[in-house]
Amino acid sequence: MENIKELLKTFSPITLSEMSEKMLMSRMDTKYVFPQSQLPFFLEQLKGDYRVLDVNDFRVSRYESLYFDTVNLDLFHKHQRGRSNRHKIRYRKYVESDLSFFEIKFKNNKGRTIKDRVKQDSIEETIKDIAEKFLHEKTEIQSSDLLPQFWANYSRITLVNTVLDERVTLDLNIVFKKDGDEHMFNDLVIAEVKQEKFVSSSFLKLMKKYHIREGSVSKYCLGVIRINSSIKHNNFKPNLRNINKVIYGNSSGSK
Repeated sequence: MENIKELLKTFSPITLSEMSEKMLMSRMDTKYVFPQSQLPFFLEQLKGDYRVLDVNDFRVSRYESLYFDTVNLDLFHKHQRGRSNRHKIRYRKYVESDLSFFEIKFKNNKGRTIKDRVKQDSIEETIKDIAEKFLHEKTEIQSSDLLPQFWANYSRITLVNTVLDERVTLDLNIVFKKDGDEHMFNDLVIAEVKQEKFVSSSFLKLMKKYHIREGSVSKYCLGVIRINSSIKHNNFKPNLRNINKVIYGNSSGSK
């Protein structure tokens, strides 16, 4: 990890206020997974075309998210069935900037991801007050139907294209937590390319050059599957096999 932090010092920085112009709250998303051991090499190739988000002198930022779903995991099952017009609902703390939000992500039937959020003082175990009002404004979901499911914590590197309206997030050190249990994903990077509309970029060309195929499971769905080992997830199996191959060198998940 230290070599990654040293490499990031060679990138030109961008601040949160500067990045606000490229927040891309409505966007097209493309995901990839690859081993963390490849990340330093990829960063070396990208440093001329991207700036790195710097938050209070931190270029690797910690995120802590508490996800919500119904008792029957209805939001997860919409993802599993490939339904459009679906939601993810969470509280999220951006640790280095000491900011917390209640966030709603919506995937529409045109493949666009739309994120809305409202600032919070802290992460709550229930959806109430401003968060509850916000939920009812943005969705038809009742707050009383939602329960906290698990924590998803990880470190994130955010790269901002110097020319295009594009951000690339690189999530690593991913851990899911529930009731004292922890499920960690070592040596895994989940990369997400966020663009206003799909255009070729240095990062996308790099993935193609090194045969990193598009495809991943959302961190929320990955957490549900890892925590609930018996839950049906047939539609995610190809991407899960790819993740296992990245981590273990095979598709079975065995070391």
